[in-house]
Amino acid sequence: MARAPRYKVADTAQQVVGGFLLAGPFVVTEEVWVLARNMTVLHALVTVAIVAAIGYGALYKADDNRDPDREAEVAGIPVRFVSLMGVAYGSVAVLAVAFTAPETFLGDLEGLAQMAVTARAISVGAIFSVVGAATADSVF
Repeated sequence: MARAPRYKVADTAQQVVGGFLLAGPFVVTEEVWVLARNMTVLHALVTVAIVAAIGYGALYKADDNRDPDREAEVAGIPVRFVSLMGVAYGSVAVLAVAFTAPETFLGDLEGLAQMAVTARAISVGAIFSVVGAATADSVF
């Protein structure tokens, strides 16, 4: 049986490239911010589950060379998966702040209300970001 590829910092760098590549268009799309405004906490939690399912499936079900049970772990979760989730959400959050998207699309909201809608918009963008991040990790 082939040895599972070991996680390296370079894997996170690859994830970052893929995550940012697919996150960008969704951060600057007004429709995402309108959807986020109308989402409930339940909707946001469902998007988190979707991101996790896509990420896990892309890393461990689509690639026969990876075994989550043979990878380094943090609190029982494979480090590669933790990195992927951080990149998926982090890339969207960084771009949202860099592009001043919350102020642009949510200028009528302040404080916690703006932060809550921004978090929901990030959860939507992460669905697409995780695809790019996982693909880049698997291909390169």
